[in-house]
Amino acid sequence: MSDLVGTATRSKSELAYSWIRSRIEEGIFVPGYRLVLGAIAKELHVSVVPVREAIRRLEAEGLVTFERNVGAQVAMLNETGYVTTMQTLSILEGAATMLSAPFIDANAIAAARAVNAEMADCLDHFDPHRFTELNREFHSILFEQCPNDNLLDLVHRGWNSLNMLRDSTFSFVPGRAHQSVVEHDGILALIESGAPSLEIELAARAHRTRTLDAFHEYQASHKRPSPVQP
Repeated sequence: MSDLVGTATRSKSELAYSWIRSRIEEGIFVPGYRLVLGAIAKELHVSVVPVREAIRRLEAEGLVTFERNVGAQVAMLNETGYVTTMQTLSILEGAATMLSAPFIDANAIAAARAVNAEMADCLDHFDPHRFTELNREFHSILFEQCPNDNLLDLVHRGWNSLNMLRDSTFSFVPGRAHQSVVEHDGILALIESGAPSLEIELAARAHRTRTLDAFHEYQASHKRPSPVQP
């Protein structure tokens, strides 16, 4: 009987997890949004126990924070957090792509090219939200074959953290989107040709850091001038 109860609780917890996470990813629950366990439980027709488990799981993934006297809320990712996450992810994803490369076959290459072609089509009538969804799909094809599960988990966590700002960079610097498509073709060419592992890793890392560089350039060019002192 206890096994059946445990299975039911896990199923409800998975339901709550998927429901909350989808609303975070879709921007319905924005950064700072307070997650009231009782209200969510009522919405899903479950007790607060599976909702609490779902919140803990989302907290471990960096999508939710929990503060005493405040409760659970959708995590905020400030500029410093964005920059450090991008820096970390450039290293982790570069390594994961390098380790994944030997396992990427012709079908995966074709799938990645098809996604990148769709990204190119988005450039004419730019939709940053759709473009970023495709961007994640493209990169997932390249790193999901990584045989190092610990490394892959860290890459997933980095992407999940950035997902809350998924539209921001390409909205600020749409010109970066065009260059990203070009760089994608370059990375695919390296993998397809069997280029040295280090070359693939550095290309994937540079691709990520160029996006961060574009973000820094935007920030620098849009800073408000300091007030003139009397």
